[in-house]
Amino acid sequence: MAPKDPLLGTLKVCVLSLQSEGGLVTDSSPHLASCCELLELLLRKGLQQPVLSLVHRDYWHCFEQLNHKDACGRLSSLSLVLEQTRVCRKLLSAQGRGRFLLRLALHRRVLPQLLTHLLHTPRVLEWYSPEVSILRNEAFLGEAFDFCRSEGMCVDTFKPQRCSPPAEPFMSLLLVLANMDFKLDMENCSFLDESWILPVCEKYEVVPCREVGLVLRYLSGRVFVLDLTPGGQAHVDNFIRPGDIIDEINGTSLRNSKNGQAGVVLSRLKGLPLSIGVLRWRAGDGTVFRPLVKLLRNLKTENPSLQLGPQTEPHTEPEEQNPSQCLKDGRIVYIVQFLGKANIGMHGGKEVLQHAITQVLQEHQQSKEVLLDLKETHLTCTDRDSKQELLEHHYQEISCVGRYGQPDYTVFAFCVADSPETPLSTGFCCMAFRAQSIRECEDMVCRIATGFKHTEWFV
Repeated sequence: MAPKDPLLGTLKVCVLSLQSEGGLVTDSSPHLASCCELLELLLRKGLQQPVLSLVHRDYWHCFEQLNHKDACGRLSSLSLVLEQTRVCRKLLSAQGRGRFLLRLALHRRVLPQLLTHLLHTPRVLEWYSPEVSILRNEAFLGEAFDFCRSEGMCVDTFKPQRCSPPAEPFMSLLLVLANMDFKLDMENCSFLDESWILPVCEKYEVVPCREVGLVLRYLSGRVFVLDLTPGGQAHVDNFIRPGDIIDEINGTSLRNSKNGQAGVVLSRLKGLPLSIGVLRWRAGDGTVFRPLVKLLRNLKTENPSLQLGPQTEPHTEPEEQNPSQCLKDGRIVYIVQFLGKANIGMHGGKEVLQHAITQVLQEHQQSKEVLLDLKETHLTCTDRDSKQELLEHHYQEISCVGRYGQPDYTVFAFCVADSPETPLSTGFCCMAFRAQSIRECEDMVCRIATGFKHTEWFV
């Protein structure tokens, strides 16, 4: 082994680049994947394959052999890291588990301890070639010995082997990484079997509803969204898109799923709020996530309308085509006129809505142009000019919603309790708005109605 291993030199540059970014290191950090890949190459370097074995040995097989207890017989701090890696159902291969372990060790700042424990296990260390591997290098073992002693670990059985010329200070680089703040999404790990580059992972919160409205297809153990059912909750929320992957539902992993497994999970959770982990088929730069290219081509044969071309300026096209919508915090919101509100007494059912809207209109309150954001669990109304939030209501607070009758079909309203938090309610209040088209008026009424009862009420 050369006195200076080129992999160590490259790792040093990568670590310094991570440091130069400052602050937290997240999944979006441009140098993270390169750093992890270099660590993987160093852990694989000199790893010898067993004779007459069909199993390809990887560095995960080394780590899973480590003793999980300290000298007093207690579980070590690394036991949870190793066990969390072992039981993760989203990982199917030794490569995936090794990569998950490295990310988790960075996230919890235990990478130096992990390597030190490996060096304390001679029967595992012998799997590495003394002529090639840096882990059996004399200089590296000496630094690991000093680290053990500084951490108060038992070093009586630690016997460095003299086998190769000095190497770069690998342990010092691991200590630098351990002193950095890593905040990584450990739930986003389903593609570690194939790639260090991970897809965009988002959570879709769904209120209790009769039908989510997803048409699913199972390809290579993954659950793809083939299409959305018109009128279903997913179609109304416009969050999931054809080509996306359902990764988990309420914490239940769908990795390596068989046909119909997602339906079984959804049937068990019928009538309950859903938290769906979604993996986007588009990468963060708007291009197709590379590990999905072949699978998406197969999916496109069933759904020819699936668009796989490059994305240009995300979310700008709807605003250009539809001036009644705009972008707020990455979401498409409606631009409407807030006509005002009025107290309508102690009854807030749909039978009073027509009269309530008329009452608001007759008061001729000063209208405001506002941004109406219909989220999964609640809605907000913000003054477009001052950016001041005018109101926020969870769908459970809404007693009715509907569209105004003749002569203006673009006016709609909903009723809420004036003081829902007090035992003695002071009555109901009607909030009236004017949309820019009849179609958008109907859409907003449907979305609000779907949010609080998944029932469309119209006046």
